[in-house]
Amino acid sequence: MKFMASMRRPEHPRHKIRIPPGGNMKLITKCASTLATALFCASALAAGYPNHPIKLIVPFPPGGGTDLIARELAKTLSQQNGWNIIVDNRAGAGGDIGVAAAAKAPPDGYTWVLGQTSNLAINPTLHKGLPYDPFKSFAPISLVAESPLVMVAPKSAKYDNVAEFAKAVHTAPANSMNIGLPGIGTVAHLTTVLFERTADIKVTNVPYKGASDGLPALIGNQLQAYISSIPTLLGSIKAGQIKALGVTSQSRVSVLPDVPTIDESGYKGFNATTWFGILVPAKTSSDICAALNQAINKAVQDPAFVKQMQAQGAATLGGSSADFTKRLHADYDMWADLIKQAHITLAH
Repeated sequence: MKFMASMRRPEHPRHKIRIPPGGNMKLITKCASTLATALFCASALAAGYPNHPIKLIVPFPPGGGTDLIARELAKTLSQQNGWNIIVDNRAGAGGDIGVAAAAKAPPDGYTWVLGQTSNLAINPTLHKGLPYDPFKSFAPISLVAESPLVMVAPKSAKYDNVAEFAKAVHTAPANSMNIGLPGIGTVAHLTTVLFERTADIKVTNVPYKGASDGLPALIGNQLQAYISSIPTLLGSIKAGQIKALGVTSQSRVSVLPDVPTIDESGYKGFNATTWFGILVPAKTSSDICAALNQAINKAVQDPAFVKQMQAQGAATLGGSSADFTKRLHADYDMWADLIKQAHITLAH
């Protein structure tokens, strides 16, 4: 027996696995968290969820940008999971009617809403007495996508970017230049005000009812600039009827690769986009929320979905529920501060 013991091969130093102090606990914690998420998702699916159609409320009419994102997401989720998702357009009151309907729905995972910046981060400050609270009425599941706006000008304008536009405003007689925007209290309106304050200029805001309603006035040189969504203005930009001065995100967009961002045009840190995300009624079970987050994160990485979003000038997002909550709080605070500082009201 002594001989056998003496023949045992010594442990080679290279075969040792060294775990730094506390490292094993970090590894265990990470594994436990991952396992818990997987078990939550498995629990929801094992319970037969979903076993009947899911309603996805879109708080705007069919055919708009929010509707397009909702339908592409529903299609992708259906293809990947076999789920039956019905898009339900509940338009009215700037989207508040649809969002309120989702807030009042049973918290069973069968009613979702595609919320966005205006409904959740702007309207609660501007619209008094809303029938929902952006922080208490919902369980945020995941961000889906975000889309910048684009500032454009008549093709005959002598300025080719936002810095030159600001310079033209500074040198023009007071109150002689204007900018069109789709509606009061919209993301486009507040982005315009944010740019005015950032560039230290003052222009006359000319509101229109819809995203494309001001386009004829811009083409006819009745407006010096206009700001709206990329899908609304892309066709006219490509056709050479108008020219793009800058996009409001901090990264250029693939459909307008030659158009600079406002940030890179001399206004560092400028960033104003519309984000879209899926929420469910508050008190929806955590296992269903975890399963939905996992499914949506997979969907937004689907190449076909990414391609559709890029074609609209949007970027896909995803992330955790905590990421969504953090973004909601940050944008709510940013827009609320601007609304108060600029004394913006719906009668502005």
